[in-house]
Amino acid sequence: MADDRLIETFVELADTMVDDFDVIDFLHLLVDRCVELLSVDAAGLLLADQHGKLQLIATSNEQARLLELFQLQNDDGPCLDAFATGSRVGDPGLTRASGRWPRFATAATTAGFTAVDAFPMRLRNEVIGALNLFRARPGELAGSSLRTAQALVDVATIGLLQERSIRHQEVLTEQLQAALNSRVLIEQAKGLLAERLGVDMEGAFAALRGYARGHNLKLRDVAGAVVAGQTSTDALVGGRSPSTRPER
Repeated sequence: MADDRLIETFVELADTMVDDFDVIDFLHLLVDRCVELLSVDAAGLLLADQHGKLQLIATSNEQARLLELFQLQNDDGPCLDAFATGSRVGDPGLTRASGRWPRFATAATTAGFTAVDAFPMRLRNEVIGALNLFRARPGELAGSSLRTAQALVDVATIGLLQERSIRHQEVLTEQLQAALNSRVLIEQAKGLLAERLGVDMEGAFAALRGYARGHNLKLRDVAGAVVAGQTSTDALVGGRSPSTRPER
């Protein structure tokens, strides 16, 4: 049953291509399953924002939430070190860690935790966050649990980066389509102006662009107004002779 649950978790963490993908629910799934499948009592996850600053995203319980916030507020703790170094860090006996994370160790033991492991969410040279695993009993995390935790973090990291890449690609596709649509509209406006003004396509484009710049408007909006008949050709030429060929 445990193996089936682990496989199910990997499938869920890998599936970020659904239309209604929810990053918060995704990361809460990760911390909840870590507690369920590993020999840990709580888990918390910090994710870097667009400025590279860690933010609290998900925790398995209130104690973990307070500890993660404590790390961020005091700039002291294993999650910050894991994120900064890109390597796993931890301590099997936090009562002896006063020299490493003095303030965090005190806060963690007060909350009832005596051991911690922090895993960076890392793919190659890119680190996007860190996962903290807290335990009430001191001692090293078992080798099988370490490997499973690392695998869960790796799959979640790949899933998040994949989702970001897809979202970025969708934005680029939308921008490209908008640019193509704008170009079609501009070509239509150029054709109308060339016919009405008796100029070539280059002169028509110069009139469009000159009007857009002179009135601080987007070229696409001016072209749309011309095609829709909302802007007259006289307004575009500004009193210039229709036979004059403006320079582009």
